[in-house]
Amino acid sequence: MKEILLLKDGEIVLKGLNRRQFEDALKKNIRLVLSPLGRFEITSAQSTISVKPLDEGVDLDEACERVGRVFGIVAYSRAAVCEEKTLESVLETAPEYLAKKLRAAKTFKVEAKRSDKRFPYKSPDICRETGGAILSRFPHLRVDVHDPDVTVYVEIRDRAAYIHADAERGAGGIPVGTGGKAVVLISGGIDSPVAAYMMAKRGLKLTAVHFASPPYTSQRAEEKVVKLLQRVSRYSGAMRMYTVPFTKIQEKLRDDCPEELFTIIMRRLMMQISERIARDNDCSALITGESLGQVASQTIGALNCTDEAAEMVVFRPLIGMDKQEIIDISYKIDTYETSIEPYEDCCTVFTPKHPRTKPQLRFVKLAQEQACFEPLIEEALQNLKITQIRPDY
Repeated sequence: MKEILLLKDGEIVLKGLNRRQFEDALKKNIRLVLSPLGRFEITSAQSTISVKPLDEGVDLDEACERVGRVFGIVAYSRAAVCEEKTLESVLETAPEYLAKKLRAAKTFKVEAKRSDKRFPYKSPDICRETGGAILSRFPHLRVDVHDPDVTVYVEIRDRAAYIHADAERGAGGIPVGTGGKAVVLISGGIDSPVAAYMMAKRGLKLTAVHFASPPYTSQRAEEKVVKLLQRVSRYSGAMRMYTVPFTKIQEKLRDDCPEELFTIIMRRLMMQISERIARDNDCSALITGESLGQVASQTIGALNCTDEAAEMVVFRPLIGMDKQEIIDISYKIDTYETSIEPYEDCCTVFTPKHPRTKPQLRFVKLAQEQACFEPLIEEALQNLKITQIRPDY
């Protein structure tokens, strides 16, 4: 029995004249994630994308896993293709294809969608006849139209008739690449990978920037960040990571700046360096994992001082979330266990005992200017390490 995947478009159906552009980007992203599994024919019609395997033995379970992480898809189903687009073929295919689910169920219902109006039977007729065929094959079942154990879907489309059970929930959002490009400041903690995931969900193509301070931070810490980004790239697609050598800058911060302003000035320098990398990569925004009030550098006053250092817009998708909400998403995208591995990043190096929670911008800028970090920034930018990140399927 031939099978295909039926993918339901999300909010891109509301895009009006731009809809075709979004659909093309979505199909391109689907093709990229499925290409290692074999050849597929990908077509779209009536707010549904059909993915047809062209090779024998394609792993459709793995294909479902992958398309379930593609932003722009709200639901997906693995469906049987009826041999003919006739009612007789539907009545034969439905009980056979869903036999395992129907044997394990107590109740069911049938829903039909007749997109091809030339089909001689209307939706209520299809539901009635298909339900009768199922009951004759599985007499232990009873019909429950309100809360069935299994819903049998019959879709009559232009090219064929399809049978499937309940759809799986997709990743939602809009296709990666349709919202522009942005740089995400990535650490080894819980928050920044979640922030990267959330902005990729809004269509942003990501470039990552990570700050490393050997010997205060280890190679294992950087490997941890790579692993986190590989998990994020299951959703966002491949990306490039720039590792910034930050040791000399942090040591100068420690030696030449007031201790209570260390974290604020450090964040400002990170923003300035990331903005330069962003411009070199044709990116238009920065992304951070900050949440209001979570730590001293994330108060309103501290964030004002940080934002002033960059000209680009700064996206903070976690700004109104509490820690448990962020942790819940990290579990969902499978980054939590990696994030809590005991390898520290540079944000914890030289942490002040009493950080300023209400810093005044003029004093922060004065301290930064007097220390004169520009030569060290230039040196760091000339010694960037570039790592190509791909999904760890």
